[in-house]
Amino acid sequence: MKTPAQVTASLKRRLGVCVDTTEKGRWAASFDSSKISFLPDAVITPRREADIGVVLELANKHRVPVTVRGRGTTLMGSAAPVRGGWVIDMLRLNKVTIDADAGMAHVGAGATTATVHRAAEAQGWFYPPDPSSKEYCTIGGNVACNAGGMHGGKYGVTRDFVIALRGFLPTGELVQWGTATKKFAAGFNLRDLWIGSEGMLGIVTGAVLKLVPLPAARWTLLTSFTDETAALKAVRALFRARVQPAICEFLDRESVLCAQRATGKTVFPGQAGRPVILLELAGSLAEVDDLKMEVLAWAQTSALAYKEARSRAEVEELWAVRRKCSGAMFELGDAKLNEDIVVPMRNYEKFARYITKLKKKSGLPIPTFGHLADGNLHVNIMYHRADAAETRAAEAAVQDLMETVVSFGGAISGEHGIGLAKTPFLRLQHNPAQIRAMQAVKKALDPRGILNPGKMFQEVRIWKYPKLQLKLPWDHK
Repeated sequence: MKTPAQVTASLKRRLGVCVDTTEKGRWAASFDSSKISFLPDAVITPRREADIGVVLELANKHRVPVTVRGRGTTLMGSAAPVRGGWVIDMLRLNKVTIDADAGMAHVGAGATTATVHRAAEAQGWFYPPDPSSKEYCTIGGNVACNAGGMHGGKYGVTRDFVIALRGFLPTGELVQWGTATKKFAAGFNLRDLWIGSEGMLGIVTGAVLKLVPLPAARWTLLTSFTDETAALKAVRALFRARVQPAICEFLDRESVLCAQRATGKTVFPGQAGRPVILLELAGSLAEVDDLKMEVLAWAQTSALAYKEARSRAEVEELWAVRRKCSGAMFELGDAKLNEDIVVPMRNYEKFARYITKLKKKSGLPIPTFGHLADGNLHVNIMYHRADAAETRAAEAAVQDLMETVVSFGGAISGEHGIGLAKTPFLRLQHNPAQIRAMQAVKKALDPRGILNPGKMFQEVRIWKYPKLQLKLPWDHK
């Protein structure tokens, strides 16, 4: 049996310069946005799709762990090579082609989401999924964790826009799930099985994505409320009236105060800091005009104050609050547990009251913001890593949060996935039969267990690992 070093040497002989075994190259691929480092034996940056088949054929034969990464923006440790082995860096496979007649994008897994947005919009089309890290994150990563974003409530998430996938089984065999057609009913739907599987069932090299017509009009409104419960109650009333905004973003008081201090601007003059809801309507000119009247009437009766954007500059000014809030939270602590939970709309007010109690119980700041159109809220438990008492309080608060969210009928993750960070909570969401079924699928497609091992099913308390002290370009999340 060959040693790991010998197997890596064999790979290097076959693929040459695209295999990096330098300490610098391996370190750069050893962590993702969770900032927990596990050093791989080699990093492979494929020049062409066929290179991946070579990597997987050797890895499967010799049981070498394989982890796939794009930009490493995942917060869950999903792209950290916890078992070492080989890392496949997909960034060179980044071609984007727009089929303007069919309304489809043919996209390499390494293409950034923002690149797809710009290419589609240049042809009069729109690709709605928009994670906050869209300038950095890749389509392959979006598929791996079924990424969403602010447009999810009206348009849907990544799964709703994937027409077909192309990639490799762990054996190195090339497969394609679906074709570039709007209908496909030939065989099992393994395409959707790969979406959200976090690189554990196969490696995506390319996707055909559905596009929708670019909205002709947009309109933005910022509203403030007396407290979080009032804000969430008001949003439920808006949706009950069958108004479907393209975006409906919520920021609690702590989030607003952090953003105000970061920007040096007050959201609503005369208010020390109130929870806000930022709405955007999108569609045809007639549709937006009709809905605008309904939304303004709602704001007049439900909100404490409101302001509409009357120019593109004013739109950007309103969005600055939302963009700044997450990064600005580090004034409250040097460490953050960012939990992307999902709450059913029927329990919005109940959840607002719960977060208030959790803040008091933990003694920690817990700024919360997120997407009210689909209930995906980002709960940010802030603490100081060097403070043992705060660290224990943060760990207890996360456990409390996850148990409560599940008891409310919600989900422990809406778009980040499980990776390493959420492994302690998977069994809160799924019963033993459900987990056995998932493990059976993993065993069937990856019998030698080489793809992204050590994730999802094996419990890891990620906050007990020492973290890297470095600033990543996507830390604005």
